[in-house]
Amino acid sequence: MVPALELDRLHRRYGAVMAVNGVSLSLGKGEFLTLLGPSGSGKTTTLRMVGGFEAPDGGEIRINGERADRLPPYRRDTATIFQSGALFPHKTVADNIAFGLRMRGVPRNEIARRIAEVLDTVRLGGMEERYPEQLSGGQRQRVALARSLAVRPAVLLFDEPLSALDLTLRLQLRAEIRRLHQQIGFSAIYVTHDQGEAMALSDRVAVMNRGQIEQIGPPDIIYGAASSEFVHGFVGESSCFEVTATGNDYRDAGGALLCLALATPLPPGRHRLYLRPAQLHMSPEEATGANRLNLRVETLEYLGDSWRYHLVAGQVSLVCDHRTNLGLQPGADVTVGWDNAAMRVFA
Repeated sequence: MVPALELDRLHRRYGAVMAVNGVSLSLGKGEFLTLLGPSGSGKTTTLRMVGGFEAPDGGEIRINGERADRLPPYRRDTATIFQSGALFPHKTVADNIAFGLRMRGVPRNEIARRIAEVLDTVRLGGMEERYPEQLSGGQRQRVALARSLAVRPAVLLFDEPLSALDLTLRLQLRAEIRRLHQQIGFSAIYVTHDQGEAMALSDRVAVMNRGQIEQIGPPDIIYGAASSEFVHGFVGESSCFEVTATGNDYRDAGGALLCLALATPLPPGRHRLYLRPAQLHMSPEEATGANRLNLRVETLEYLGDSWRYHLVAGQVSLVCDHRTNLGLQPGADVTVGWDNAAMRVFA
């Protein structure tokens, strides 16, 4: 089957900065793929090139097998949902949705049918005659989504559509987008720096860094089996600290001896250890797990569903989440334990 979208060695330079450096990927029909990365990683520039708002300096874009990188935006079989929604303030909901259909020459009776269909799909039936100023932020984004769905593009492009919304609304719309994708099966490229969105929405995630794709795969593989130190450090939350191994002794970055015991000793040399807060076990007496480290409590935070302990030992800083308040005060000595699977080591 021909992919919905293919990117072949895309390049984009701004002066001396290579914003996108040889990006290649394939989007299957009905697949939801997220470009995830920090600011400046090239994800938005890649999306804009797909939509035709930026011209690549090299490489090819193919939509449903047809070359598209030389076409203007209005001739590409794509639709973009922006962070702002980009609705026409002087047009009603129905007219906003109809605009793209009229531009594509869809017959009037078909336009009316599609407007009713997509408004029902996004649960905004009965709001056809309202104006954007009469809608909430979440409703405006639903209208923007309905407008894009109505033209039935080969690829939907999401440019951080939820980043301007408050947390509660963001979570609601995230679930709504996932529901619509499962219901309709549209092909989509979604850009975000929010890891929660990427994990919750995507069939696959492409982690970008410095204009390149570091790793691409299902969310659980990206989270649990990162192919590089950058991916592991960026995706999910981790504490990272440096140790120098000499025999069975481990010293921190300042040379102080750590009370660290590892089930599988590290080879001599310097290493960076990554540990996720939720995978650690803590106790003021004896922690469980094949590996142990003695630290002291520096401070603690209440997160609602757990307590977060900030722990230190020499130049090592560690974060540990615990379901209950252990009654430990700053300065208390604790032992943290973890299983081998919870630790990633990079030389």
